[in-house]
Amino acid sequence: MGLFDAIGIAGSGLTADRIRMDVTAENLANADTTKAANGQPYKRQEVELAQVGARNFGGALSSAIQQGGQQPGGVQVSGIVADNTPGQQVYDPGNPEANAQGYVTMPNVSTVTEMTDLIAESQAYQSDVTAMQTAKSMFSSTLGLLK
Repeated sequence: MGLFDAIGIAGSGLTADRIRMDVTAENLANADTTKAANGQPYKRQEVELAQVGARNFGGALSSAIQQGGQQPGGVQVSGIVADNTPGQQVYDPGNPEANAQGYVTMPNVSTVTEMTDLIAESQAYQSDVTAMQTAKSMFSSTLGLLK
């Protein structure tokens, strides 16, 4: 593992968490959008993450012992997908989007779920910032010893 790999790994987490927060904010902004660009109610979006440099503890340990081999790990966004959970039917006969029975199909976005996700994503982002600052501090201390 190289000297700055810890910063790269934490940086990949920062990027992924920022994208997750952006998607959650988009979901919240469209929580009441009954007609999206495709003519259907807005569908909640979810971020799929994938591990970079597939490794487990044993692989990382043997790589560190052999001085080389595997690339540093991290995380990357593998895609943004729509949640296909059906939306709730709300009785609102005055709404222009209402069907013949007076029901409007609302987006499948729960503001409580989205706010909970946003809190978790914010805490994950802060954890990545802390990891990056800790790595920077360790590097500074190491360089100070070498003077």
